[in-house]
Amino acid sequence: MAYVQIDGVRLEKELIDMAKAHTTGRGEGRLSRDEAVDLINSANDGQGITGVEMATLNYIRDNFDLTDAAVRVFDENLK
Repeated sequence: MAYVQIDGVRLEKELIDMAKAHTTGRGEGRLSRDEAVDLINSANDGQGITGVEMATLNYIRDNFDLTDAAVRVFDENLK
């Protein structure tokens, strides 16, 4: 597992890279509902979402451009 440090917080590089890939290239540059579900499912591998994965998902929720549907997915799953 690779990590990155952003603003002093340890985050999972794979999830950050996935979010970047979803918001670059073709498309509108925003995370869609389905892409948000993909990110959450990726984090929820193994024995559930770890603290680092939760911090990473919260970072993505707060720092990437999301559709309204994606915001709802994050809000429902990051309680």
